[in-house]
Amino acid sequence: MANRTVKDAKSIRGTNPQYLVEKIIRSRIYDCKYWKEECFALTAELLVDKAMELRYVGGVHGGFIYPTPFLCLVLKMLQIQPEKDIVVEFIKNEEFKYVRALGAFYMRLTGTSVDCYKYLEPLYNDNRKLRRQNRQGQFEIVHMDEFIDELLREERLCDVILPRIQKRHILEENNELEPKVSALDDDLDEDMPSEEENIDIEAKENRREKDKRDKDRRRDRSRDRDRRDKDRKRERSRSRDRDRRREREKEREREKEREKEREKEREREREKDRDRLREREREREKDRRDRDRHEGDRRRGGRY
Repeated sequence: MANRTVKDAKSIRGTNPQYLVEKIIRSRIYDCKYWKEECFALTAELLVDKAMELRYVGGVHGGFIYPTPFLCLVLKMLQIQPEKDIVVEFIKNEEFKYVRALGAFYMRLTGTSVDCYKYLEPLYNDNRKLRRQNRQGQFEIVHMDEFIDELLREERLCDVILPRIQKRHILEENNELEPKVSALDDDLDEDMPSEEENIDIEAKENRREKDKRDKDRRRDRSRDRDRRDKDRKRERSRSRDRDRRREREKEREREKEREKEREKEREREREKDRDRLREREREREKDRRDRDRHEGDRRRGGRY
């Protein structure tokens, strides 16, 4: 059958190489379109062309567990089990970064602990960006050195359970691996300053710290001065506002007093008018009585 492992394949960690991928994910890969169309009758030579067409890494995504082409090619490599030299060439390929990632992932699944450290640790110096598709189907950016670090440290990557490998320090104690040498060590040695340079650097740092403290002190003084000026201006403004309010209150009081005086004056005028009216009424009443008296006298005189 097309999904069977090749007859002369060696067992990996005591089992069929394809069984390193979980059964449910393996079944989804067998059913996917990419496996049926692109991976059918694929050999180790043709696998290189398919690996060069990869544009991202990843495991499965979506609710229906859709496998990525990267994971399909990983399973295909487990099925046909290419020679170790081909896998090493995948890892050493500097032109196609996804070919390198595919070879590193396969080496981590099938290689020994010594081979994993031997062939994967040099890839820490590769800082190129990789696109990775997560379980939600979204793409994210990782770097090659991050991907390699996850291969060596994590227990699961791209939805595949990674086989356990021995710790590096144990292999070093057994003289199976040389002590790890970082590519940054030489740069650090070159950048290490001498004692005189250390003294000069310390003096410069002290001077810089002193200048910074002086600058902060001047800035604090300036801020305090500005704050005091603002407070004084604010207080003067408040004082002017209070004075204006008091003046307005006094002016309103004076206006009320003037209004009262004017009301009193109008009352006095009205009182005078009433007095004049009463006076005229009395005069008219007096004139009427006088006329009545003269008229009575005139009538009495005519009768006699």
